[in-house]
Amino acid sequence: MSQPGRQSFTDKFEASVKPDSQKTFGEQTGDWTKGKLDSGASTFQPQQNKTTTQKVGDAFSGNQ
Repeated sequence: MSQPGRQSFTDKFEASVKPDSQKTFGEQTGDWTKGKLDSGASTFQPQQNKTTTQKVGDAFSGNQ
């Protein structure tokens, strides 16, 4: 990743594949926290500094 606080596409995918009903409270809390940090980092990272993967991931998550 090019910026601290950003989640890799793989991490986002893995977190979304496992249903919340099968996650522990700690996993759910971790996913939520990582998602909020990634969203915040995405907002403040200039588009020209984002990798192609980050741009695609941000487009799917609405963090452009």
